[in-house]
Amino acid sequence: MNNVFVYCELEGATVADVSLELLTKGRKLANQLNCQLEAIVAGSGLEGVEKQILPYGADRVHVFDAEGLFPYTSLPHASILVNLFKEEKPQICLMGATVIGRDLGPRVSSALTSGLTADCTSLEIGPHEDKKAGVTYENLLYQIRPAFGGNIVATIINPEHRPQMATVREGVMKKEILDENYAGEVVRHDVARYVPETDYVVKVIDRHVEKAKHNLKGAPIVIAGGYGMGSKENFDMLYDLAKELHAEVGASRAAVDAGFCEHDRQIGQTGVTVRPKLYIACGISGQIQHIAGMQDAGIIISINNDANAPINTIADYVINGTVEEVIPKMIKYYKKNSK
Repeated sequence: MNNVFVYCELEGATVADVSLELLTKGRKLANQLNCQLEAIVAGSGLEGVEKQILPYGADRVHVFDAEGLFPYTSLPHASILVNLFKEEKPQICLMGATVIGRDLGPRVSSALTSGLTADCTSLEIGPHEDKKAGVTYENLLYQIRPAFGGNIVATIINPEHRPQMATVREGVMKKEILDENYAGEVVRHDVARYVPETDYVVKVIDRHVEKAKHNLKGAPIVIAGGYGMGSKENFDMLYDLAKELHAEVGASRAAVDAGFCEHDRQIGQTGVTVRPKLYIACGISGQIQHIAGMQDAGIIISINNDANAPINTIADYVINGTVEEVIPKMIKYYKKNSK
């Protein structure tokens, strides 16, 4: 009762990285709240799935294993969470801001009238004082995310209704194994108790899963270009530099909107979140939406002709100059010294 729950997303029998990241964060929140961390996993053929989850500190794993639960469809998964939450009464529920999480989260929160904050960049525990009502709430979940186009950072709370629900995009939280031999309880539920037969009305006849063309999230070096690259032709210089550095190329939203780069390389609040060892920002001004997706990089280098660009304030090194001048010199240098 009143525990922290994480919905674990599956691809086949493999737990998604975003869910493991949320288990890591959920463990920290549960420690602060002095409660248990519980995980929910629903699919088919899930024998031994708890071995992927328990090392991240889950005290209990709720397993729902039935033929109709994979591939994911909305109704049965929503019924599982709604009916389980009516029994368990969690205080917090976290899930990934993925295609599945964005479908499932609103259904569950609506059924339980609990509210939901989407695309959080940070989650914390703290108090809130309602001065008008003269009430102080303790140990609320601070659901923190950029708002108004990223111009401010909003802290959203849900004092009255439970569970407090939030979705978080992949890469925002850090994934860390707590203990390879962490001992948690595994509860295998009778799915028929939670899911009516009518929920299986939608059947997935065929699925097509296309793999990513690049490894932006896992790359140790990322070179990202912004609107300051000036043109698609100039942006192509980044691919030449990336080839020399064995790096991946990313882009800001402004560069994507201008047609310099494909959307699947967009970094930031509305793109992917990256944590490379080295991040080279080329012609990027550094709006809060973009910074949210790369601020945890090990070393940040900014190449910009504007000495007052916001990204320079978080950069470890700043090269003040135009990208047309600096990047060809970098390519030339690395070609010369990598032989």
